[in-house]
Amino acid sequence: MKLGTVLIFVLAAAAHATGHDLTNPPSPAETKIVQLERAIAKNPSNSRLYNQLASALCSRARETSDPAFYDRAEAALRKSQEVEPGNFEAAKIHVWALLGKHEFQAARDEAERLRKRAPDDLFVYGYLVDANAELGDYKQAEEAAQWMLDLRPGNVPGLTRAAYLRELFGDLEGAIQFMAQAYERTPPQEREDLAWISTQLAHLYLSTGQVKSAEQLALRALNLFPNYHYALGQLAKVRKAQKRFSEAVSLERQRYAQAPHPENLYQLAEALVQAGRAEEARPLFAQFEKQAIVEMEKPDNSNRELIFYFARRKPAKAVEVAERELQRRRDVYTLDAYAWALYHNGKRAEARRQIKKALAVGIQDPEVLHRAKVINRAS
Repeated sequence: MKLGTVLIFVLAAAAHATGHDLTNPPSPAETKIVQLERAIAKNPSNSRLYNQLASALCSRARETSDPAFYDRAEAALRKSQEVEPGNFEAAKIHVWALLGKHEFQAARDEAERLRKRAPDDLFVYGYLVDANAELGDYKQAEEAAQWMLDLRPGNVPGLTRAAYLRELFGDLEGAIQFMAQAYERTPPQEREDLAWISTQLAHLYLSTGQVKSAEQLALRALNLFPNYHYALGQLAKVRKAQKRFSEAVSLERQRYAQAPHPENLYQLAEALVQAGRAEEARPLFAQFEKQAIVEMEKPDNSNRELIFYFARRKPAKAVEVAERELQRRRDVYTLDAYAWALYHNGKRAEARRQIKKALAVGIQDPEVLHRAKVINRAS
């Protein structure tokens, strides 16, 4: 029996044993936000309540992909600091909000300051993993992840971050094992967390070619958290792998309705092209370009998708966008996009150098490997 089949059976048994409710009640974050706002109205001088509200708002931001919740979280944290200046918990949650807004350098700087104040805080190390990984500083990310697992062996935040790094380093089976452990250790009431982990597992299984297991995990995520934008996108990838392109289009359309961001619009247009509906895709690509350019200079942007879009249409512009993005982050995915832009500009030698840097990390992403093959074949 394949590992994928075994894991699906284990997850199904765990869901049944713990009584996961597969209906669609308010999410844990929504419930907490309402409760905490009522508590603050009765006791507006309690910094702890503001911190808890900020944490719930950050969770809601991930559930919905709506960055406005990070702004609301920062407003709550300002109130917390007014009530209790310099309180550590508010500063820590602020790093979470910075990461959510893709202000990775600022998040790393602030997390480093907090690490000096509390060298054994698990979540501070988690934020250091996140920031360093996004910036492309993988050695520091790995060290921070190891600290998490040493401080509290088997903790869920440490397992999920270590799984992500294992994926980047090319150890997909190890990544699956860590993610599966994280699922098993997540409380049943944390439906969004369970859906997120299931989605990540679906991504990993699809990367290893186990399409059926990926499908089951993506569907499980949607059962746990209906209309979950991450799971909709992952299931769309599964449908593309199954050559069920019309269904992929439908799923991408649902995802864009749930999370109307330019990168999701780009994926919808791409799915339409794959489904043989290029005429329908054309205005969506134009709309994507307009929206993506507006946010191009913001930390939270769609520049990677914009680079791929421009590569075949405006190659010089693709390189320009990539070089701007490289000033913010040098992770493997940005290097991959930069190499692709260089390749389409005829700068083959430099494209090979950049894709070599990305591959040196160990990444086994099928799309990255395909582009690397095209770039290297051109030599």
